[in-house]
Amino acid sequence: MSSDPGATYYAAFAALSALTLKAMNEEVREPYMDEPFHVPQAQAYCEGDYWTWDPKITTPPGLYVLSVILKNVFMFKCNLSMLRITPMLSLLALPLLLTRLLCYHKRERPPLSPVMPIAEAVVLAAFPIAYFFGFLYYTEVPSLVFVVATVIFAANRRHWLAALLGAVSCTFRQNNVVWVLYAYASSQLMYLRFRRDPAGTQPRARLHDPPALAARPEDLVKAVLSVPWILPGILPAFVPYALVLAGFGAFVVWNGGIVLGDKSNHVPVLHVPQLYYFVGFASILGGPALLTGQDGLGGLVQQVWSRMFGSKRNAGVTTIVALLMGMTVHKFTIHHPFLLADNRHYTFYVWRRVFLLHPIVPYLLIPGYIACAWAWYIRIGRDQTLLQNLLLPVFVVPTLIPTPLLEPRYFLIPYILLRVQVVDVPLWGVVAEGFWYGAINAATLYVFLHKARAGVGRFMW
Repeated sequence: MSSDPGATYYAAFAALSALTLKAMNEEVREPYMDEPFHVPQAQAYCEGDYWTWDPKITTPPGLYVLSVILKNVFMFKCNLSMLRITPMLSLLALPLLLTRLLCYHKRERPPLSPVMPIAEAVVLAAFPIAYFFGFLYYTEVPSLVFVVATVIFAANRRHWLAALLGAVSCTFRQNNVVWVLYAYASSQLMYLRFRRDPAGTQPRARLHDPPALAARPEDLVKAVLSVPWILPGILPAFVPYALVLAGFGAFVVWNGGIVLGDKSNHVPVLHVPQLYYFVGFASILGGPALLTGQDGLGGLVQQVWSRMFGSKRNAGVTTIVALLMGMTVHKFTIHHPFLLADNRHYTFYVWRRVFLLHPIVPYLLIPGYIACAWAWYIRIGRDQTLLQNLLLPVFVVPTLIPTPLLEPRYFLIPYILLRVQVVDVPLWGVVAEGFWYGAINAATLYVFLHKARAGVGRFMW
């Protein structure tokens, strides 16, 4: 670890973040987009008024409470510039936490100092969605930080603390309750994979969970059938998470639903293509990590082709899956009014210039979605079991499918949890990833800060 350039990367990351926040405050002096809702609410909290609530706000008050804590600790003022320090400080904490999570997946010892990140963690913290929203008064980055912390402490079998942090994460975004359960499930799969029976004792029931890249379809059936036998060994660790789940259920009953405030524009739907958009998004932004495996691009393409068309059975399955996906694209594609009307977001232009280019385009993209999904399965499967590989997709489903709006912010937590499972990105690949993220960040921030258009506003994710 001593040769890792993480300290230098982190110093540059912190300095660049401070300069970016300064530029943001100089150019964007009034609350923008969602900030006009969040900022007055935070200021009310800063003044001790905890009962006033803007009915347009749909998320719990975790962001405002965090700002009040920082105000009392650092004697901040609750003006716009100071409030934006809350997400920026969360952004600076992110590399420190991602270091622990990456080292956990790599099964390496993390640096002795808790404030000494590895280079890969610093680069990943610069992921464009996280970096951009680290300078606006939004919930995204603090929410991500608490979710990552929850997963880390669960992985280290500190389940009560993990559940507490998970409960806190739900005060930023309600659907983080899904990631609380993911943290528990992920920790138990790793525990079951590496646990050892003490000498002289009767071997305990084992979960059927073969290596991901060697697994066959029938192994999934065997894995499911083996679950009841291992439940007694993992249920005690579930107790603190069950309390979080019970508290969340009580909140839903009290609130009359998951969404706070403006429920009319956030009605849960069945939006299956969201999963396909996420796979495409992750593959484009995560290209350097996806394509820099030990077998190179050619090797990855060959393996993907083999799994899609390498045999008659594979070709048949691929065809059936493609047809089913085509049915879901036809039946469940949603043209959300916000997506069609708000031309201040990049998704407005992606939707119009790609998906609405011709009615056949959404269907032509289906083979690409399948190929990208296999590519990620192969990349994260080199050092994981079948169930470890499939766990994240299972938990992505309830977080993305009910959301009617195509919104890159919804992809942030799933992408980070996916990316940390890629354990063999070489240093040159990490550097390439850093340049890729940096180029995107430079372009999006430049456009946002300096290319505002009269009558339109500033362009953002």
